Amino acid sequence: MSEIEPPPEPAAEPPQSLQERIDAAHIRLPSRGNRKLQQLVDAVNADEQVKAWWHVAGVNAQRLGMSDHSWVHIQIVTNIALRLSRLLFKRGIVPSVVTDHGLTERDAEVVIAAASLFHCVGMSIQREDHERFSLFLTADKLPTLLRGIYDDPVRSVVVAEASHGIISHRTKGQPFTIEGAIVRVADALDMAKGRSRVPFEQLLPNIHSLSSYAIESVKILPGREKAVRVEIEMNNSAGIYQVDEGLGTKLRGTPLAEHLEVVARIDAEHEQRLVPVFRL
Repeated sequence: MSEIEPPPEPAAEPPQSLQERIDAAHIRLPSRGNRKLQQLVDAVNADEQVKAWWHVAGVNAQRLGMSDHSWVHIQIVTNIALRLSRLLFKRGIVPSVVTDHGLTERDAEVVIAAASLFHCVGMSIQREDHERFSLFLTADKLPTLLRGIYDDPVRSVVVAEASHGIISHRTKGQPFTIEGAIVRVADALDMAKGRSRVPFEQLLPNIHSLSSYAIESVKILPGREKAVRVEIEMNNSAGIYQVDEGLGTKLRGTPLAEHLEVVARIDAEHEQRLVPVFRL
């Protein structure tokens, strides 16, 4: 996935103190000259409260035996969301904030990044219904971070649209904006095994853990017939569950469904290929 910052390499020895863990959290993304976007990221990186929420969200995910929900997941999802948005906008898909509020594509990037940065801070409180808790925490924090970047009424519009993106990523979320759909799908696309995954040996052997571990890589590319092509490499057909029930569920019925092509392939020498290519 070009233009997406890679997840950080694991340190030889993980930081021990709380302050060291907070200091280690630092979001990187390609702002591509979007000054307002970079200002938001700089403000978030300087905010220890937000980074503390990411830390506790990650700890709670570990307690529950889930895949990573720390700042690493946040960085991956935000980068994926920006990658998706730029490919879509380049192909003429107009952001909802442009259509409905007369804002710009760069403002849409701020909305998408803000929603991605805050979409699972509610995990610091509770897993169940964490999307609503994320809204609760975001309600005061995001306007503060955007002060100096936007004045009202634009600031309140950006906060409202970002909040829609946050709530839209829940299991039964129904985004009715392009930006909300991008955040929902970006969250689902953080599926490749690697730095952000809980080691397979720590997970209970069920279809969720088997399917997650079967995903080797995810590539987000310009499409041919559609605006975006997502290519997923699997080492085992169990990964189809992750693609269909995970990504498929979050893509179907959204404003992005007609603009994304998803192709999953099995690249395993010793597996009987019951379904060599799976498409959404």
